[in-house]
Amino acid sequence: MTASIPSRTRVRPVFAPPGRRPAPPALVLVAHGSRDPRALTTVRALMARVRALRPGLPVHLGHIELNEPLLPDTLAALGDTRAVLVPLLLARGYHVKQDIPELAAAAPVRASVAAPLGPHPLLAEALHARLTESGWPAALDATARRTTAVVLAAAGSRDPDSAADTRRTARLLAGRLGVPVVPAYASAAAPTVPAALRALAARGRHRVAVASCFTAPGRFATQCAAQAPWIASAPLGAHEAMARLVLHRYEQSVSIPWSSAA
Repeated sequence: MTASIPSRTRVRPVFAPPGRRPAPPALVLVAHGSRDPRALTTVRALMARVRALRPGLPVHLGHIELNEPLLPDTLAALGDTRAVLVPLLLARGYHVKQDIPELAAAAPVRASVAAPLGPHPLLAEALHARLTESGWPAALDATARRTTAVVLAAAGSRDPDSAADTRRTARLLAGRLGVPVVPAYASAAAPTVPAALRALAARGRHRVAVASCFTAPGRFATQCAAQAPWIASAPLGAHEAMARLVLHRYEQSVSIPWSSAA
């Protein structure tokens, strides 16, 4: 005889025993380093803003060169723990593809390397804000739009991916401003800022701003700003959009299964 099955079966929930949640990976800001003392001050201000946005998250700083702490020292101090390295670089290039991963691999820390900060809409937001602070008008009429443009000044790299990233950032910024934005470079790539300015003047664009696509002050940022025929924005520094972008890159990396990211 087959046993009858009740129409309703009461199921008791089973709860996993309480346990401590694993600590989040440390966030390591990776700055290039500069002989300009303002660079270190700026990067530390950005680190403070990141900490303010995410209290309790361990945030550290390491430099590729020129400033202390150097990245190997920061990683050695972390020991055998998890960390996400967020490059404070605005495009792909040798540092992102080679230097930082090699330094991470040589350290005891279990690390993943996040994407560089650019291109991303938050980067374009910070660039727009810095331009506005430097005197970019709130609105342009049709006549002004025909004569106005922006040169997006970046460090430059021989890596074609770096140029591709900078061109995409230029397109994102142009979408915000409604005028042409032309990428130009301080070294290792073309066009230079003066060449971009000449090309725009030949097209009737004589009121040209230079947007500083640099994280912090330094030789290249100062050089590019000095070439502006109209206004030049300050480096991106500790703008809130930059801090949000750092955390976004961190979270993107954390969301990858750690076995494949480590």
